[in-house]
Amino acid sequence: MNLRVIEKKAKSIYTPSRIPGVEWSLNQYVGCAFACKYCYARFMAKWRDYGEWGSWVEAKTNAPELARKRVNGGVFMSTVSDPYQPVEEELKLTRRVLQYMDKGNGLSILTKSPLVTRDIDIFKLFRSIEVGLTINGFTGREKRLFEPLTPVHEARMSALKELKESGLKTYVFVSPIIPGITDVSAVVRETRDFADYYFFEVLNLRAAGKEFQILLKEEYPESYAALTDPGKFGEFLRELKGEIKGLGVKAEGIETHRRGWEFVEL
Repeated sequence: MNLRVIEKKAKSIYTPSRIPGVEWSLNQYVGCAFACKYCYARFMAKWRDYGEWGSWVEAKTNAPELARKRVNGGVFMSTVSDPYQPVEEELKLTRRVLQYMDKGNGLSILTKSPLVTRDIDIFKLFRSIEVGLTINGFTGREKRLFEPLTPVHEARMSALKELKESGLKTYVFVSPIIPGITDVSAVVRETRDFADYYFFEVLNLRAAGKEFQILLKEEYPESYAALTDPGKFGEFLRELKGEIKGLGVKAEGIETHRRGWEFVEL
């Protein structure tokens, strides 16, 4: 797929966040070349007349200058893109935003890319920062079907290890959790030496869109049924909660989306 990069000037780079515990979100990019088939941010394609999700990335060229603005509270980077997707290697927009940001702000970064380790030197300048890797353990057939363009599991693991060994606070975002597919225990076993804490999220099937819903129903009917049947979903969630509690890692709960955003405490 050919990637189209659209350069834009933004009016503001900080947006009030609806994420619990986070005051601001920061997106220097909109759209994502990783093009995960299940991505909840696919809805952005409806608001941008650029084509299919994953075929374009909007780059806010003046983001570094806008990042100078002083804001109060925690900042999360990014919510409708990946700050270290492939175009970042050349554009270095994320790196320049980080350079201009107020280092007194609390900052949380989430990515699927090992490119994140490039900016460890800047991360260390922040008073309060945490860097997370989305790790779901998808390999083989599942990776080809769900997220063929993302960095492989081993590369994410290596990045998490390097971040932790550099002295940074790290976390693992185990997402999406799909019944019968995502091996949560295996992900935790592999990452627990390099993660300070965990976020767990069950697949947002509704936001993933019709195309992914059909794919999951056809290829993994039992997984689809566990996410759509209320009784089966309840049973799955109880088992998942017990599994995570048994792992003994630091985590507050599980994000679910069957009836909108919900948070299940552990």
